[in-house]
This record gives sequence, structure tokens and C-alpha cells, in this order.
Amino acid sequence: MAHVRKPEWLKIDLRADNHFAQVSSVLKCYSLHTICTSGRCPNMAECWSRGTATFMILGDVCTRSCKFCNTATGRPLPPDPDEPQRLAESVKQIALKHAVITSVARDDLPDYGAAHWAKCIEAIFSVNPATTVEALIPDFRGDRTLIDKVIEVKPAVISHNIETVRRLTPAVRSAAKYDVSLETLAHIARSGIPAKSGLMLGLGETEAEIFQTMDDLRTAGCTILTIGQYLQPSRKHLPVEAYIHPDTFAEYKTIALNKGFKKVESAPLVRSSYRAEQHII
Repeated sequence: MAHVRKPEWLKIDLRADNHFAQVSSVLKCYSLHTICTSGRCPNMAECWSRGTATFMILGDVCTRSCKFCNTATGRPLPPDPDEPQRLAESVKQIALKHAVITSVARDDLPDYGAAHWAKCIEAIFSVNPATTVEALIPDFRGDRTLIDKVIEVKPAVISHNIETVRRLTPAVRSAAKYDVSLETLAHIARSGIPAKSGLMLGLGETEAEIFQTMDDLRTAGCTILTIGQYLQPSRKHLPVEAYIHPDTFAEYKTIALNKGFKKVESAPLVRSSYRAEQHII
């Protein structure tokens, strides 16, 4: 297949200020991982300069091997029992008003990491009672009792990314299933906590499939949506089929809002945690 040339609008501003250095220093000091670095997020300089970061708990090795993701795949180490406290202290040091937590998939653990998730969020609240939290969770294999462990500690938002349209899911996501993701989001929404999801474009989806995915997410009760351009992390990953113009992303935002989403971020460089502090409903 012919290489699709990256357009001008995808140039990334990598300039950073002193706050970027502070965030980087704190993360190193507390030996914490972020999806910002492991996922090669194009907004890292901007977000870190604003004093925000998306922490990645349960290590930096994933048990799944999704074809879009740059996170390492393999056999992870056991959960670190000190991680919740280190995480809480780092949130305090960076003075975050809103913290986003995500994790690798831990299919090697009996509870897929759900108990550790709860401990991390509880620790943040204990040390930082004024800080709000968004939990960007894996699907926990669709086990509602495990999703409830996160719901019970009451983050302000719980997010789970659908990633792509139904037709492309088997090729893009190594183990996750489209309907399991929808049910995960529906279970979150039924709890009363806002449900959020993210969608990548440029993998070969059609416009009709994009609109159908929006409808499926709304039917599940999802009220917050991020839409961004897929960027190939390396030659080992899926190629970009198309680069979507910023004007089209703007149109999709209007369409999503008209479908009933309350908060929508839609632009080429948007990622699921971009401007997450603005997504509290």
C-alpha cells in the first residue's frame, strides 16, 4: 500500500516551559509511568506545561498487543503495593486539581488489576481531598463486579475507549470486543458517574460507521467523547489509511453534540485525556 503523507496540520509544537520540567522531575522521583510517554502522545509538551499528566498504573508492560498502541507487550511484574501512595504524593507535588489515571491491561491478574485501581484512587483522595479524578479503565473482561470496584471509589469521570468502529475492532484491538466495551460504558453510565469514550479516525472507517459508533455510544449512555487522528507509532503498527482534515473533525464535533453528547473534543491531535479537566459534568 502506498504511504500516506502526513499533512501540515499535524505538525506538533514540542516547546515546553519550566512546569514541564517540574512534572518530568516528579514522575522520575516517584518512579511513575505515564501514557504520555509510553503512548508517544503528541500533546505531552502542552499538557505537562499546564501541569497535567495521565498516570499509568500497574506497570508499563501490557498483556495485550493492540495494533495501534505503542505500549510494550509482554509479561508484567506483580503490582507494586507502594504505587498508590507514590501516585498520591506525586499528584500533591505537581499540585494537580484534576488527575487522570489509566493502566495497561493486566489479564494475568485474577481481578485484572481492579483492586489496585481502587487503592490508587483512594490514595489520591486521601492525600489530595480537593483533587478530582478521571479513571480511564480497561474493560476488565466485562466483569461488572470488577468495574464496580472503580465505581465504588467515586471518580468524577470513568472513561473506557471504544477506539474504533465495530468492523475494524478485530484487526485493531487484540482482545477487546466492541460490544464488551459498550456494555462496560453502559454499566458505568447506569451508576450515575459520567461515562466517557474515545474514537480514533484514519484506520479505514467510513463516515457512516463513525456516525453509527456515535449512536452506539449514546445508546450506552456515554456523554463525553473524544475524537482524534490515528498516528502510526512505528512500522510494526497499523498504517494510517487517511488523514482527516481539521474542518471534518469540527463537523464531527457538531454532529456529536447534536446527537446528545455533553462534552466533545474533536481535532487531529486530540487524545482521550486531552483537556480532561474540562470534562467534569
